[in-house]
Amino acid sequence: MNEPHRLRWLAMFVFTLASSLSFIDRQILAALAPAIQSEFGLTLAQYGAVVSVFSIVYALTAPLAGMFIDRAGLNTGIVVSIALWSAVGVTTGMTTGFLGLLVCRGALGFAESGNLPASGKAGALYLAAGERALGSAFGQIGISIGMVAAPVLASGLSVTYGWRMAFVVAGLLGFLWIPLWLVTARSIPRAHVERRGQAAGLGELARDRRLWGLIVANILSMTTYSLWMNWTTVFLVKARGLTQEEANLQFAWIPPLFAALGGLAGGALSLRFARAGRGLPQARLRVAGVASVALLGTALAPLVPTNGMATAVICWSYFWTVAFSVNTYALPVDYFGVERAATSIAALTMAYGLMQTVLSPFVGSMVDRHGFVPVCAGVAVMPLLAWLVLRATAGEQA
Repeated sequence: MNEPHRLRWLAMFVFTLASSLSFIDRQILAALAPAIQSEFGLTLAQYGAVVSVFSIVYALTAPLAGMFIDRAGLNTGIVVSIALWSAVGVTTGMTTGFLGLLVCRGALGFAESGNLPASGKAGALYLAAGERALGSAFGQIGISIGMVAAPVLASGLSVTYGWRMAFVVAGLLGFLWIPLWLVTARSIPRAHVERRGQAAGLGELARDRRLWGLIVANILSMTTYSLWMNWTTVFLVKARGLTQEEANLQFAWIPPLFAALGGLAGGALSLRFARAGRGLPQARLRVAGVASVALLGTALAPLVPTNGMATAVICWSYFWTVAFSVNTYALPVDYFGVERAATSIAALTMAYGLMQTVLSPFVGSMVDRHGFVPVCAGVAVMPLLAWLVLRATAGEQA
């Protein structure tokens, strides 16, 4: 192990751009959902199925992606992943119906399953241990950039060129990132030596209750994240009476900014608690506890009287969800080490994908029948349950 290089945060910033591109490709669908629904004649339940096919493939292939990255190395893993998802993004712009959309979203789930494990691996290699939640926050900044850019890019291009061009442009951007990262990786030394080709120890990890606690907690805590990531534009259109363009250009781009701020706050708080004398896992669990209480406010989103107040509640929910999440995604490296970083984080990626597979069609059906009030009330309590699971499975590290 070497001292972290002074340009380590520059390396992390360049890597976050990959997450930005990933979520632009992913969120273009959410931003253009009303237009695609109209052209393809989709119900909200069918739209939920499109989200789910991405999620199930994403979940099932994430462990394989994590093991591939730990074995082949960070650079090989992320280059293969981003090249594949960029190609799929371009192809999505050429789909002609519901079946084609399903196939493309499944392929995108396969390609993007390596993004978060690679991001966690990058933080483990370039950063000191106490900085890793902040490293996860950098990943969330990249995600937030993508989530802010997606509705703006989608609306701007779709008005002039049609919705298909938004997918094509977003896909092409990914190919520009690959040489930028390869130059950065050659120029900035890592704090930790990467040992490639070693066994990831998946069987040993699977017997550790801490990993299962992380998996269950991630399923529960990320329900709020999944809700707003996939349904914000639909919520503003269906529950608040806005048009797609009004929702995207006036409101939908704002909450992801607060997601980024929440990630930075969550990382900074855990670092502060650790410097005050707590162990790293204890510091991360303390932040998760605070966030889980704050997230009870998610239930207010469909109940407040104005569009601005509803957007403010979504911002609050995003902020505390990501403050919780960056600490959850830092815990696998604390528990299992740098060599297993991508594999253990991939287990959380799998958990998120499985949760979203179930949640998305359920949300669609619930909204069709009852609106957003019961949905928001239900997900509001899930992070508190997640925190209790983390506490129960951490053992002496709680």
